[in-house]
Amino acid sequence: MNTKHAILVVDDNQAVIDALRFLFKQEGWRVVALTEPARVAQAVAREEPELVLLDMNFTRDTTSGAEGIETLKLLRQADPDLPVILMTAWGTVDRAVEAMKLGARDYVTKPWNNERLLHACRTHIELRAARRANRLLSEENRVLRADLDRQNDFSGIVGSSVRMVELLRMVADVAPTEATVLITGPPGTGKELIAHAIHANSARKGKPFVKVHVGALPEGLFERELFGHVKGAYTDAREDRPGRFAVADGGTLFLDEIGTIGPAQQVKLLRVLQEGEFEPLGSTHTRKVDVRVVAATNADLKAEIAAGRFREDLYYRLNVVEIQMPALRERAEDILLLAERFLKNFATKNRKPVTGFDDDAKQALLDYEWPGNVRELENVIERAVILARGEKISMRELPLRAGDGAGPALGVDALGECTLEELERAMVERALKEHKGNVSRAAQALGLSRAALYRRMEKFGLG
Repeated sequence: MNTKHAILVVDDNQAVIDALRFLFKQEGWRVVALTEPARVAQAVAREEPELVLLDMNFTRDTTSGAEGIETLKLLRQADPDLPVILMTAWGTVDRAVEAMKLGARDYVTKPWNNERLLHACRTHIELRAARRANRLLSEENRVLRADLDRQNDFSGIVGSSVRMVELLRMVADVAPTEATVLITGPPGTGKELIAHAIHANSARKGKPFVKVHVGALPEGLFERELFGHVKGAYTDAREDRPGRFAVADGGTLFLDEIGTIGPAQQVKLLRVLQEGEFEPLGSTHTRKVDVRVVAATNADLKAEIAAGRFREDLYYRLNVVEIQMPALRERAEDILLLAERFLKNFATKNRKPVTGFDDDAKQALLDYEWPGNVRELENVIERAVILARGEKISMRELPLRAGDGAGPALGVDALGECTLEELERAMVERALKEHKGNVSRAAQALGLSRAALYRRMEKFGLG
C-alpha cells in the first residue's frame, strides 16, 4: 500500500470525486475512486483504504438511499473495522440512522463543509490506527498472559489487558516469597481472587487459605474470631475454639477490609505480625503460629494514618508489598471477556439457553462506567441471564445508561415496578460513591452500623 492514507470514494459523480481528490491532496491523502458500488469488496482488498466516503444515492436510485445501504453492507463484510462516512444530498435522517446501526461511523450532507469533513476523516483515521494498535497490544498481552498461566495457577482470574498482565506478573513475583501483601483498590475489583492466587502459587498452597471479613466483625468479636477462646473464657464458652490464626497455621490468612478495624484491634494484630504469637481469649498460654498474612482494603490508609485512625507501624507491617487493583473502567479490554465468562456460568447454573450478547448489548457494556466494578458486572449479567427470553442478551435485559456511573438504569416505566431491594441497592451505591468508598462514613450517612452496611454490600455484590 502507498505510504499515504488511501481514501476510497464511492460516488458516481465525477465532479464530487475531483473536488475530494483536490481537498485530500492537501492533507497528503490519495483518493481511490469507485463508481460501481458492487465492486467495493475488490477495491477494499486491493487498495487497503483507511477510510471510505460512500454516496447514499446513486443514479439508479436517486432518492431512497437503499443502494447506499446495500453498499455499506458489502463494505462491512469486506472489513468490519473499516470506517465509513456517508455522503448524501438530502440528509435523510431515517436512512442515516439505519446506516449508523449497520456500522457507518458518521455522515455529512452535500454540499459539505471542508473543515467539518476533514475533521471527521482525521478523527476516524486516527481511531482506526488506535484500534489496530490496541489489537496488536492485546494480542501481545494474550501471549504474555498465556506464558504466565503456564508457569502459575491463575485459575478464575479473567483478563489479558495491560493492567491485568502487569498485576499478574507482580503476583507471580511476590507469591513464592514470605512477604506480607496489602491489596488495595476500589470495591468489587477482585481482591480476594488475587489473595487466593498469591496463596495458590506459594509454598503454602497445600495448607489452609483462611479468609476473614474483618470489617463485618463487631468490635467485641474481633479477638474471639481471630485468636479463638478457651473453655470458660466467657459465659457461653463451653469448649475450646481455635481462632482463624490457629486454623491458618502453616498457610495464608486473608484479612479483608483491614482499614476498618479500631485502635485496640490494630494493637493486637500488630503483635501477631511482629512476634508470630498470641493468646486465645481467656488463656494464659502463648501460642506460636506460622501464618502469612495478605490484607486488603479500599480505604486510603495513608489518609487514615494522617487522620490518626490507623497505626503507621501496622501499615508498614502489612504493606511490605502493595498490589493495586485497577477499576474495571481502567481495564476496559477485559469487560466483554468477563461478561462472557459470567454469562456462560449463569446460563449453566440457571439452565438457560443463552449463548451471547447482541451488538447493542456489547456496546452498552463497553460504554457503561461500572462504579461497582467486576462485582457489579457479575450481578448485572446474572440478572440479564435470568430475564433473557432468547439466545442473545439484548438491551431489554441490560438497561444501562452509557456514561452513567450511578448504577444500572431502570427502564422508562420502571418506577412503578421498582422493588424495595432495587431502591435499597441504589441508596447503598449512592452513599458509597458520595463518600468515595469509605464504609464507615457511608454507613453513618445511611443510619446503619458498619457491619450492617457490609452485609448489604455483600448481598448486592458491592463489596
